[in-house]
Amino acid sequence: MKTVVVRNIKRTEPDIVKRLGALGVATAHEAYGRFGLMKPYLRPVWSGAETSGTAVTVLAQPGDNWMIHVAVEQCQPGDILVVGCTTDNTDGMFGDLLATSLMARGVRGLVIDAGVRDAKSLREMGFPVWSKAISAKGTVKATLGAVNVPVVCAGINVVPGDVVVADDDGVVVIGRKDAADVVVKGEKRVADEDGKRKQLAAGVLGLDMYNMREPLAKAGLIYVDELEED
Repeated sequence: MKTVVVRNIKRTEPDIVKRLGALGVATAHEAYGRFGLMKPYLRPVWSGAETSGTAVTVLAQPGDNWMIHVAVEQCQPGDILVVGCTTDNTDGMFGDLLATSLMARGVRGLVIDAGVRDAKSLREMGFPVWSKAISAKGTVKATLGAVNVPVVCAGINVVPGDVVVADDDGVVVIGRKDAADVVVKGEKRVADEDGKRKQLAAGVLGLDMYNMREPLAKAGLIYVDELEED
């Protein structure tokens, strides 16, 4: 591993990031071909949190938040800090002081494949965080890692400048080069779903709207009026 900080990264255009954020995680994930979804153990520290932004990445050592401090300097307004660890860890590597520093730089949230603490303060500050655990266990500042290199976070390879969308459904990462195509597909999906929602609200069954009856019959599903008694 190179112990390096990359200062200049290519970020996805802000308008694309905003539109992907408006789609939400589930729709963006579907529009991306059901790709890019981080493992579901990542949960928002406080319910109702939602955000989108461009990834600034950190590769950290377990129980050591030194490189998170280093990464703060590289953040710009609209970024989301994404932290992966070299091995499994749940220590509280992030808290309200680092959140205060990130907020001062316009950072829109944190995604970390480890633990965080100061949950109550983070909620009161309104700073969105998705983490693997909440833990009061402290950390050290002793071993180098890297900033703005590709990192694996909760099972997904994140490249600096990729789009991160996060809400109560989880966290999805859309590659920078794919983002424009995904947002068009996602917005079309939203329009299609609005029409379906109106039909369902009017009483149309999904069985009929999705033309399920014939394939169900071919698969062998039968209907009976009553269950036969032995």
